[in-house]
Amino acid sequence: MEKIILGLPKGSLNNVNRGNTYQLFVDAGYEVRGYEPGKEENEITILNDPEIKGFLTRPQSAPVELNRQILDLAIIGEDWVREESVNVEGELIKKVGDLDYGQTRLIVAVPNDDPYESLSEFFRANKNRENPILCFTEYPNLTRQFFMENEGYQELFGQSKPVVQIRGLKDGDNEMVQIINSDGATEVYIAKGADLVVDNTQTGSSLRKAGLKILETIMESSAGLYAGPSCTPEKAEKAKIIFEQLFGAIKARKYFDVKFNIANEKTDEVKDFLLSNEYCSDEPTTVQGTSFSQVNVLIPKNKFPQMLKGIKSFGASAIVRQDVKQYVQ
Repeated sequence: MEKIILGLPKGSLNNVNRGNTYQLFVDAGYEVRGYEPGKEENEITILNDPEIKGFLTRPQSAPVELNRQILDLAIIGEDWVREESVNVEGELIKKVGDLDYGQTRLIVAVPNDDPYESLSEFFRANKNRENPILCFTEYPNLTRQFFMENEGYQELFGQSKPVVQIRGLKDGDNEMVQIINSDGATEVYIAKGADLVVDNTQTGSSLRKAGLKILETIMESSAGLYAGPSCTPEKAEKAKIIFEQLFGAIKARKYFDVKFNIANEKTDEVKDFLLSNEYCSDEPTTVQGTSFSQVNVLIPKNKFPQMLKGIKSFGASAIVRQDVKQYVQ
């Protein structure tokens, strides 16, 4: 098979405190070189899968590279996919699957002391101003779309398009609402005189530090594996395999592998307890010895404290809890 070209995210999705996509690949069983957080290289090698060729890619650029068939696959947030796809006819980029990490929200924010409680209220309150409304964002396409669908905007400006400026390029006919592209640290533009910002946030802490409050949520986003038009049917099959391995590692993070010993006469009673309370994935595995049996279960992490209390009441001993690296159903 022709090598599948995979874009791996640079930035927060490969940060040890957030996404750590490198560790996800390691947990999924891939031997990766050139992608260690903080030491990323432009070309990334998957030593034990020669069918994959990796490249370091900025999340903002990955949808563009997929659409232009520079990449076959990429791990990116849905927010960037939708930003690139606003003005594209048809569905060029397709989601192979959601990887359930890197969760974020795309929001509209204004200063804390502003009296507005919604975007419609903001537009109506600024009806008679003489100078343009300025909004800074890394998502000019989604922002313009969201503004134009807003009831307050439509009352004032109808179907006219806010001006969008990306460096020297300008588009749109409504000079009274101007959406200006930023290259990060978007929240600081309020302190510089912007009226509002559209930014992504995980916890809202950076917004609070900047003295901002959230007016609206445009969308929620998480990282996923996406395929572009160059992902042929043969490559699409490979993409499914890659996704299953990665998702198996993501799912494994929600489980503990627990082993313990129990007296043989208590084995059936303990198994019934585990099954009735759904403290195992399918059913417990037991290995019977002379006087004791070893019981092995795969249990959701959030159920472990209750299970531990229960098995101890049956006299369980030698209880061992381990993290799980891979869980493929």
